[in-house]
Amino acid sequence: MVCLITFAVVVTESWWVMVIPAVLAAVYWAMVSLETLLLFTVSLTPLSITLKNVGFNVGLSLPAELLLAGITLLILVRWLHSGSLPWKAIRHPIGVVLLLQIAWMFLTSLTSEMPLVSFKVLIRHIWFVIPLYFFLVKVFASHRLRQAFFPLYAYPLALAAIYTLVVHAGYGFSKETSTWVSFPFYKEHTVYGMALAFVLPYAMMQAWQKVPMKPLLRMIAMSLFAVLLLAIVLSYTRAAWLSVLGAAVFGFMLRLGIQWKQMVSVLLLSIGMLWLTQSMWMSVFTKNDTVSSENFTEHVQSVSNISTDASNMERINRWHAAISMFQDRPLVGWGPGTYQFQYAPFQHASDLTIISTNGGDMGNAHSEYIGPLAEQGWPGLLLILALVWTVFSQGSKTYHQLAAGKDKRLLMVALMGLATYFIHGFLNNFLDVDEGAVLVFGSCAMLVSISQTAKKLAE
Repeated sequence: MVCLITFAVVVTESWWVMVIPAVLAAVYWAMVSLETLLLFTVSLTPLSITLKNVGFNVGLSLPAELLLAGITLLILVRWLHSGSLPWKAIRHPIGVVLLLQIAWMFLTSLTSEMPLVSFKVLIRHIWFVIPLYFFLVKVFASHRLRQAFFPLYAYPLALAAIYTLVVHAGYGFSKETSTWVSFPFYKEHTVYGMALAFVLPYAMMQAWQKVPMKPLLRMIAMSLFAVLLLAIVLSYTRAAWLSVLGAAVFGFMLRLGIQWKQMVSVLLLSIGMLWLTQSMWMSVFTKNDTVSSENFTEHVQSVSNISTDASNMERINRWHAAISMFQDRPLVGWGPGTYQFQYAPFQHASDLTIISTNGGDMGNAHSEYIGPLAEQGWPGLLLILALVWTVFSQGSKTYHQLAAGKDKRLLMVALMGLATYFIHGFLNNFLDVDEGAVLVFGSCAMLVSISQTAKKLAE
């Protein structure tokens, strides 16, 4: 029978039939243990392949997103059948913000310039948030499963990094080829760099932790750190480099016992000083003509070049266009996911660069903060800022309450990873792709789960 089916598939070229066994296996696994299937999906994310259809704004990552969509459906069915919701995750301040984001995305999808695109983005966001936050909070109640989250992502990421390094080596590790050599696992180097930066604190903790380890495990941990560090350097992703530096400063301040509000006060004071001296800094930036290159020193120096570096100038062009879109529709914006299709008329001739385009094929607003401003109005920006504030205020509070141990180290890793992401978010945005959503929402779930454990121990 198997031979006949195989013969029929080959003759008729019905290759989709070969997927049926995998689908049946996934369904059976979901019935037996939905929790472990979700964690398996986390491990598949770095090795999933991106399929892109620009015209319909579809960019599915298979099989990870297909599994996340199916898991979300099963979770909703389970909740309806049991008549109970994950109230602890919902009532936590992070859960409240995430629900408000979903509600506002729904309202702005109704008023969207392109409702079909916006509702697709909304549905995709839901199949990220429900399993990766609301369901994972309960899964992470298990210390064993909680400890498995980062290694399940990090080691497959290392495999993707080794593949990328091998391909990149064939082109002499040139900067020009660094933008695409991570494909098909990561669609381009900024997503790749974001993932590497997020997981690097975990790899560093594993490699250099003081707790006793078997020599083989120590060697594996140090190899993981070495691969990820080499990969992030050769990704030529300046935003990722800066995010790692910023996260290191944040982690150092957290270790010193500095409270989140004190960190924010220092940050606001620094921003105020920069604002007062902006004429001097703008003079420095406009005089810097160092462009991004294969020379690492020049590549770092080019971060502040806003006069000749095409990548930096194009970001400014996208930001100006996003702000103009916001000014046109300040309350509800143009709709989730619509920026790349609507920004072209809002570009100013003086901002255009050699890589500017009027088509919807060159990405979005390149900011986790300005993008929602254009697509969802000022409430969209306030909600992402509320998420950042809630994550770090709640996370730092829990960190200072915890006694030394595995949970405290794990929380530090999660917070430093989130710091890399939200610092990176000033220059790029990745919550609309599974590689970013898995790490961000999964880390939020871990934060909430650890805080609940700490609360139980205190009672």
